[in-house]
Amino acid sequence: MHDILINWAPQETRVAIIENGAVQDLYIERTLERGLVGNVYLGKVARVLPGMQSAFIDVGLERAAFLHVADLHGGGHHHVPKHEVAVQVPIERQVFEGQTLMVQVIKDPIGSKGARLSTQVSIAGRMLVFLPQDNHIGISQKIGSPEARELLRSRMQSLTSTTDGSATGGFILRTNAEDASDAELADDIAYLRKAWATIKAQGLAQPPGTLLHEDLNLAERVLRDLVNDSTQSIRIDSKLQHDDLKAFGDVFTPGSAAKLELYKGERPIFDLFGIEEEIARALARRVDLKSGGYLIIDQTEALTTVDVNTGGFVGARNFDDTIFKTNLEAAGAIARQLRLRNLGGIIIVDFIDMVRDGHQAAVLAEFRKQLSRDRTKVSVSGFSQLGLVEMTRKRTRESLAHMLCQPCPTCEGRGQVKTARSVCYDVLREILREARQFNPKEFRIIASAAVVEMLLDEESQHLAGLSDFIGKPISLATEPSFSPEQYDIVLM
Repeated sequence: MHDILINWAPQETRVAIIENGAVQDLYIERTLERGLVGNVYLGKVARVLPGMQSAFIDVGLERAAFLHVADLHGGGHHHVPKHEVAVQVPIERQVFEGQTLMVQVIKDPIGSKGARLSTQVSIAGRMLVFLPQDNHIGISQKIGSPEARELLRSRMQSLTSTTDGSATGGFILRTNAEDASDAELADDIAYLRKAWATIKAQGLAQPPGTLLHEDLNLAERVLRDLVNDSTQSIRIDSKLQHDDLKAFGDVFTPGSAAKLELYKGERPIFDLFGIEEEIARALARRVDLKSGGYLIIDQTEALTTVDVNTGGFVGARNFDDTIFKTNLEAAGAIARQLRLRNLGGIIIVDFIDMVRDGHQAAVLAEFRKQLSRDRTKVSVSGFSQLGLVEMTRKRTRESLAHMLCQPCPTCEGRGQVKTARSVCYDVLREILREARQFNPKEFRIIASAAVVEMLLDEESQHLAGLSDFIGKPISLATEPSFSPEQYDIVLM
C-alpha cells in the first residue's frame, strides 16, 4: 500500500509516492517549462503560402504558428487504390485565409520560429492514445507477439464499438496497455471520449485564438496515471488546487477522486517523511546504506554507472557474508535510486565481487524483484564475465539532476578542475611562447588567488628563472572573479 503527497506552488508542483514510510518515487513539474506540445487550439488562418505549401495560423500565441500540408488531416492526399500513387492536394485548395481550424501543437516554438501545428488531433490517456478523426485500432510495435497483438486488437474493438456496432474514433495502444484489464482499458476509453466531447463543445462556443485543451498538469496526471488499488490516500496542501482537482476527478476519474484529501497540517507536507532531505540526497553522488556500505552513482552522457562498496560494514560472520549482505541491501537501494533520480538508458551496476554462485544468483533475483515495482519498463541481463550487471530503463522524462541542476561553469561538467600547480605551469609555458613572438617591456600574469599565491611561494624559483631566461620582468595580479583554471597574460 502507498500514499501520494502533492506539494503545490504557483511555480512548481511536486509529487512524492510514499511506501513503508520511505519515498519511492518523485515527480516535479515547473509551470514555465511545460511547453505547448499536445495543446489544442481553435486557430484562424492568417496567410496561405502556396510556394512553401504551408499556412500561418493565429492561435493566440506571441507568434503565428506554422501548418505544413503534410500535417493536414489525411496528409493532404486523395484516397486512391493501393497500386496507384497518392496525389497530394495543394494546401491552397484545402485552407483559405480567415478560415477557422482546430489545430494541435506538435513542436514547441524555438527562437524566432512559431509552433508547428497539425490538424490531426490526438489525446493521450493512461494506456491509450485517442484519434477522434480516425477509426482504426493501432498497437505499439513494442508489444509482444503477433498473437498477443491480435488479441488486444479484438478486445479493443469490442470495448470501443457502440450499441449499434459502429466504432467512434480510433485508438493506439501504448506499451503499458499490454497487461491492462478490460476494466482499465474501458476507464481510459471513457476518459478520452469525455475529454474529446469537452474539446468539441468548446470549439463550437469559443472564438478563434482559444486554447481548447492542454495536456494534463502533474496533479491531474496523478489522478489519471498514478492512482491504483494499492493507493490509500492522495493528500494535497493547496485548498484551491484540491477543489480544482476534485472537480476534475469527479468528472474524469471518480475512483481516484474519492481518495483525495486536503492536507491541513502545520508542517509543510514534504517535511512529513523527510522528502526535502531525500531530494537533496538524490542529487548527491554517494548514497549511504544502513549497513555501513555505500553506492557511488555517476551519470554520464552515454550511461549511468553504480558502484557498490562495503564501506565500514563488518557485521557479518565472515567476509563472504559481509559482501553478500551489502549486495542484497544495495539491490533494493539501487532500484529505489533509479526511480527517485529517474535515471534512464543504459545502466551498469558493479556489485562487489562474490565468490559463490549461489550468492550471485540470490542478489540478481533480489535486484529483479526490487525492479519489478518500477512503473517504467526495465530490462536486466545477468552478470557479465567481468561481474557487472547490465540493464536498461526506459527514458520517460528528464532525470532529476538534469531538471534541478546545471553543469558547473567552473569545471564544465567534468567534476574536477586543474590544480593550482598545473595552471602555474600552463602560465609559464604561455609566457615562454609569447616571449618568442613579442617584445614587451614586461609580462603581467592575472590569475586566481591560489595560482598567484603559488607563483609567489612554491613556484617563485621557476618564475624567477623564466624571467631571467627571457630577459623581461614578470609581475603578478589577482583577479577574484577568475575561476581556478582562468588566467590572462598582459603585455605591458
